[in-house]
Amino acid sequence: MIELLVFVVVLLAFVAIGLYLSRARRAAPPSGGTAAPAREERPETPAPSPPEPAAPERAKPAPQRTEPETAAPQLEAPAAPGVETPPAAPGIGLGARIRALFAGGKASAQTWTGLEEALVRADVGPTAAAAVVSRVRERYRPPMDPADVVAGEVVALFADDPAWKAPEGPDGRPGIVMIVGVNGTGKTTTIGKIAARLTSEGRTVGMAASDTFRAAAGEQLGVWAQRTGATLVAQERGADPGAVAFDAVKAAEARGLDVLFVDTAGRLHTRAPLMEELKKVRRVLEKAAGRPPDQVLLILDATTGQNGIQQARSFTEAVDVNGLVLTKLDGTARGGIVLAVREELGLPVVLVGTGEGAGDLAPFDAQSFARSLIS
Repeated sequence: MIELLVFVVVLLAFVAIGLYLSRARRAAPPSGGTAAPAREERPETPAPSPPEPAAPERAKPAPQRTEPETAAPQLEAPAAPGVETPPAAPGIGLGARIRALFAGGKASAQTWTGLEEALVRADVGPTAAAAVVSRVRERYRPPMDPADVVAGEVVALFADDPAWKAPEGPDGRPGIVMIVGVNGTGKTTTIGKIAARLTSEGRTVGMAASDTFRAAAGEQLGVWAQRTGATLVAQERGADPGAVAFDAVKAAEARGLDVLFVDTAGRLHTRAPLMEELKKVRRVLEKAAGRPPDQVLLILDATTGQNGIQQARSFTEAVDVNGLVLTKLDGTARGGIVLAVREELGLPVVLVGTGEGAGDLAPFDAQSFARSLIS
């Protein structure tokens, strides 16, 4: 009985083993047949897939490069009016902008604010602009031309300024004019122009080359002296500016000259040591002549913005400036800064330079200046 059971168990074991092997043989051909192709297909599918993503990546920059090129004209065309119109407004003149603010003849609070901003943009300065607007508000009544009203107030601001004339010293001694300003404003050229004008009127002129710092400054003044027949007093470069000024006063007195112009080195008004040197030159002139300079003229570039107010204030505090010469008024510059200087410091504008020629200098005319500013 036991032997029979053992036989049955062994038989069942062989049957189970046979079934297992048959199933394994059935599974072996599919796995062997598909595994090989699978390994072959997997390399084939990844192989094309990298180029396919790479192709889109290369294709993407292409549209990005063309999009700015096509978008740029589309953005520039509509933006042109918005971007170019503000710069174009100054091109049509301050007068046209003022009239545009008063379109319809009525003036609102926004109109007066816009007028003040327009004047500030013209370098008139906030203080002077507020003062002019205040006067215009009192005078303006429709249908008056607002630009003419503004121009009238500009003229009125300079109404009390006397016309410039060359100073005369006491007892027949020469009048002394000290010329000051920052670098590049045209001090030496202005002296030459004034000298040309005075010598053409029969006056005798002396020039002191106290700008001993700038290279060829003395030579430049010497050229003007030769052109105009003026007497030049100069020393070598690097000499003491005060010594040149002292010798020039004594020479002008000895020769009986009518006017002496003292050129000085251009200096930044923010540099205290340089301003102290300028004070020294003024003290030497006073000592040599026995009196302060008759005139101290600040040469102011018409293209100077609001920095011109600080220039005028610093030089006035240092050497008692009592007059302005506006140079380089030959381009788009309108010189609105002199309104700010006149309003805040009370300095009159005496002369205007409009070019490099000897005749490109004229007495300041308030009406002509107002027309140029408001044009």
